[in-house]
Order: sequence, then structure tokens, then C-alpha cells
Amino acid sequence: METIIPLYAIIPFVLMLLSIALLPLFAANFWESNRNKLIVSGILGIPTIIWLLSKGMGLEIQSTIIGDYVPFIILLGSLFVITGGIYVDGDIEAKPSINVLFLAIGAVLASFMGTTGAAMLLIRPIINTNKEREYKMHTILFAIAVVANCGGLLTPLGDPPLFLMYLKGVPFAWFFSLIGRWVIANGLIILVYYFIDRHLWKKESPEARYFDKTNVKPIRLEGKRNFIYLLGIVLAVAFINDRTLPIIKEMPILEHLRDFTMVIMVVLSLITTKKVIHAKNNFSWAPIVEVAYLFIGIFITMIPALEYLRHNAASFGLTHPWQLYYSSGILSGFLDNAPTALTFYNVALGLQQPGAIATGAGFVAGIPEILMKAICTGAVMWGSLSYIGNGPNFMVKAIAESQGIKMPDFLAYMYKFSLPVLVPIFVIIQLIFFYM
Repeated sequence: METIIPLYAIIPFVLMLLSIALLPLFAANFWESNRNKLIVSGILGIPTIIWLLSKGMGLEIQSTIIGDYVPFIILLGSLFVITGGIYVDGDIEAKPSINVLFLAIGAVLASFMGTTGAAMLLIRPIINTNKEREYKMHTILFAIAVVANCGGLLTPLGDPPLFLMYLKGVPFAWFFSLIGRWVIANGLIILVYYFIDRHLWKKESPEARYFDKTNVKPIRLEGKRNFIYLLGIVLAVAFINDRTLPIIKEMPILEHLRDFTMVIMVVLSLITTKKVIHAKNNFSWAPIVEVAYLFIGIFITMIPALEYLRHNAASFGLTHPWQLYYSSGILSGFLDNAPTALTFYNVALGLQQPGAIATGAGFVAGIPEILMKAICTGAVMWGSLSYIGNGPNFMVKAIAESQGIKMPDFLAYMYKFSLPVLVPIFVIIQLIFFYM
């Protein structure tokens, strides 16, 4: 007999997301400690586990932790460690065309090394290149939009929401079907940036422009062998699954072969990367530990929330692609976009008729393909709506401020940048691709 989930069971999940959204703003000193993040996850997660066990839902806990959480953390950790072993140095002339090239390269890299990896790889050379310029804050803002968010739409490596959809059964190559949205969104953002940067570049003082032009240091790349390990991660995610290798279904011991392969890539990276490269990148385990502590709480508390949504989806009235696009997008801008995407995936899953065969043409991972596209696009792109929409946003802001670049606060970021610049572009995406 199937367990009926009451509405009150989702309270720990709501509190978990509110903690992530509000504690950095109102209890910053408390929230800086990773130990405190683990305490919050434990306070909300342990009672949830006890309640789920009392309802006979032990298998759901096991499936979520082993089938979703562990692969999720291994992927993020692998990308984090390997990209941390690649160092880009240099200072070239900060002309608008050069800055546009940085953003375009970042948009591509974000889909194959993750938005966090691409942002951490490129933010320092972007800052170094623009350090002689008087106007540079806008470049960091657009880097957050493109490199830390919208660029990561083309593969499940790009952004955590997409990897979770991959774990739910979306084929690796399917994400390339989002390329039209990727091209238009990133193209429009970069085009707007070009005109803004060209205008501000012309306003630079003659002294600043001369200093920028004459103080040039060629771009230099260290830790290049880590690109081999990065390729190993891409191939593992793309090909080590039961759809590509049916033998995995027959031999349960191979179920974790993909995760094991990624761990091997991480070990090789740590062994072969010189310590000086990690030092130059200010590499620390703290960010990935933070993600691990937070997401164990998220994954556990969202079990009853997802089950509730699956059973009550039809009553929410979210039946059209544009509704799921805006719902998953706006919430992703203020909550973590990974659980937000999973939440609306379950909403879409709950819309299917009981017993219906949601497979074949027009369906992916059990839901209509157009709904999956709406959820993925909204969750990834709208993560740039605020600093808390996606993990790399705050990381980029912190690095820029450490280099003396004055960045807008939480509200100023929105009313000066994301609302007037990004939201109109996201509306265009909806009108083109999700008009019904």
C-alpha cells in the first residue's frame, strides 16, 4: 500500500531551503562555518529520516542517498578538484572584443567542466586582464550570468539540475537538443555586454587605456594534463550507464563503475598536479565540503516533498511549458536550483495519468519532452537572477571583491543588473520556445 504524504511532511525541506536563502543574509557569521551547515542539515534531516522509517519508506532513503546524493557529490567533487589543478595566468589588453572572447569561451567550457569549474578557471584571468581599466564591475556581472549560469545548459556536467535529470534517465546526448536556447540566451547576453563594454571602454581615461595596452602579459596555462582527467569525467558520465552498457543491469557490482572511474580521475589529478598550482588557485576543500554538508540535508528532507508533489501535481495547475519554465526559473533564482529542478520534475511526473506508459517519442525520463526542456532551461538560466541562485555566483563575487572590485549588494545586483538586463532575455527565450 502506497504511503500518502501529508503536507506538514514538507516543512523540513522548506526550512532547509529558507536556511540556505536567508541565513547568509541575516546570520552571516554563523553561516560561514561548514560545521554549522552540517548541524542545520542534521537538525532537519534526522527527524525526517525517523519519520520516513516510521512510514516504511526505508527504500526511498536508500535510493536517494546511494542513487542520487553520492553520484551527485562525486561528480561535483571531481569537477571541483580537477579544475582546481588548472591555472590560467596572463594580462592582455582589455578591449571589448577580448572580453567578449572570454565570455564566449566561458559559455562553452561551462557545459563541459561545470559552471563552478569554468567560473573558477576564468574569473582570475578576466580580473587580471581588466585590472588596468576604470570600469570593470560590469564584466564580472556578465561573467556570473554567462560562465556561472547560462553557459552550463548543454550537458549534465554543466549544472547540478541537469545531472540530477541525467540520473533520472535523461540520455547524455539529449541535452544537446537545448542548443537553440543556449545559443540565443548566451548570444543575446554577450551582445548586450559588448555594447555596454564598448561604451564604457570609450569613457576610459587616455592614461588607463595606455597603461592597459602597454602592460601586457601573455596568457599562460599550467596543469594541462588535468584536461585529460576532465575528458575522463566527460566520457564516464556519457558512456558508463545501463543504457550504453546493458551489462550493468546484469551485474549489480558494476552499478557504481561510473562513480569509481570519476574517483580514479580525481586521485590521478591530486597525484600529478604540482602543489604550487593549487596554491596559485587558492585551492581549498572548504567549498566542496560545504556542498556535501548542505546537500545531504536537502536530499533527505526533499524525499517527502517530492512524493507529495508527485501525488498532488495535478491540483497545482502547472500544466503548460511556460508555467514550469517560469516556476522552476524564478524559484531557482532564490533557492538552490538543483532541488528546485527535481521538485518540478516530480510535478511534471505527477501530471501523467496513473498507469500511462510515458515512453517513446515525445517523452523523456517519464515526462513530456517539452516540459523537461522548460524545467532544465528555467533552472539553469534563472540561477543568475540573484547571488544565491547558483553556488558559483557568490564565489565569483567574493574573488572580485578580494581583488578590490566593488560589487553591488544583493538587492542592487537584481535591480541594476538581473532584472533590467537578464529577465527581458529570459522572457524572449520563453516567447520563442515555451509560448504555450
